[in-house]
Amino acid sequence: MAAYFVGNKEYFPGIGKIKYEGKESDNPLAFKYYDPEQIVGKKKMKDHLRFAVAYWHSFCADGSDPFGAATHPHPWIADAGNPLEAAQHKLDAAFEFFTKLGAEYYCFHDRDMAPEGDSPAESEKILFTLVEKAKKYQAETGVKLLWGTANIFTHPRFMNGGATNPEFPVLTLAASQVKTAIDATIALGGQGYTFWGGREGYMSILNTDLKREKDHLAKFLGLARDYARGQGFKGAFYIEPKPMEPTKHQYDYDSETVIGFLRNYGLDKDFRLNIEANHAELAGHDFVHELETAAAEGFLGSVDANRGEPRNGWDTDQFPSSYYETALAMYAILKAGGFTTGGLNFDAKIRRNSVESTDLFEAHIGGMDAFAVGLRVAQRLIDEGPLSGFVKNRYASFDTAEGARFERGELTLADLAKLGTSYGKAGFTSGKQERLENILNQYLLGL
Repeated sequence: MAAYFVGNKEYFPGIGKIKYEGKESDNPLAFKYYDPEQIVGKKKMKDHLRFAVAYWHSFCADGSDPFGAATHPHPWIADAGNPLEAAQHKLDAAFEFFTKLGAEYYCFHDRDMAPEGDSPAESEKILFTLVEKAKKYQAETGVKLLWGTANIFTHPRFMNGGATNPEFPVLTLAASQVKTAIDATIALGGQGYTFWGGREGYMSILNTDLKREKDHLAKFLGLARDYARGQGFKGAFYIEPKPMEPTKHQYDYDSETVIGFLRNYGLDKDFRLNIEANHAELAGHDFVHELETAAAEGFLGSVDANRGEPRNGWDTDQFPSSYYETALAMYAILKAGGFTTGGLNFDAKIRRNSVESTDLFEAHIGGMDAFAVGLRVAQRLIDEGPLSGFVKNRYASFDTAEGARFERGELTLADLAKLGTSYGKAGFTSGKQERLENILNQYLLGL
């Protein structure tokens, strides 16, 4: 993938194509562990990881926070005469970044790519002006859309939700946006479409009909699915769990909650989960717990790769840097069969005081290296089996004799109780947690 920029304007001057130089390199603009062409298991590293760049954080976030103004003045906005021109320049900058970084995928919300118009029809026209340009760039660069989505949480009209809004007219405006975002995703060959319920929840139960809102959300999702399939969309639908923030309680709290919701409303055949590390932390779970939970039920679809700050307790969206966490994550993903339509989307942003153009590259390089390490460790763990072998042996009593009959549903509670009188002192076999943690560390340090 050659570095690509439009005309004479280069938004990241002095930065060429990021290359793999190995762990001995001291070049901050080079990969130390991510070698896209390296074979791991039976696939190239790039095909296992399927890295995507998040359009919103990388090209829209400006470093502002509740306590301070913007610190990231984007040149693609500064040299534009109007919002549409700024959006076109932003698209140019995005594809320059994708190709210089070597990321083969990106993800976007409709409002990331295009500004809102004065009406739904005008908004659709503006978005498709950018979609046509993005389609051209995709054809020229080989970069692909991992998934698209609609931002139905930022505009003030959505302060009480989109699909769960208590006012029907607002729900119809949300539907208009989702329809157009689905059309854009299809036009760009997106491999998935994601629903993140940014404000699909409540702030106070005192003014909320919880059951009615959840019924409306399920009906909305079903209608969106039916429309997309009717338009020929063959990709995956994802729900992204998050427990809170900006609402007090969101209806997509965590993996277990979403899976139950989908099954309750008959949506489980069509939707899978897009798991975010930082959201898992907000729900009080480890990232790997959410991945394993989704995988165990056949719902693992894609991943938003980031991390939180455990002492902050809010969604900081930092770039992943813990090899320990990425190793566990990739172990769960590989055990589940790996990605098909999904991938690793860097839903992460550089810090407020990271103000140089190189910072955005270095952040992505670090995240890509972290998951490359995780992939290599996870593949070795699978090939050599020190963890899976122990787990298999730990549950071996269910593989034969009466244990196997229990799993097949051939025993009653009375049968179990009778057997329980004959086993004597059972239940004192060590779980060997410390040994297994040492093994994982040994594999991590064995690179």
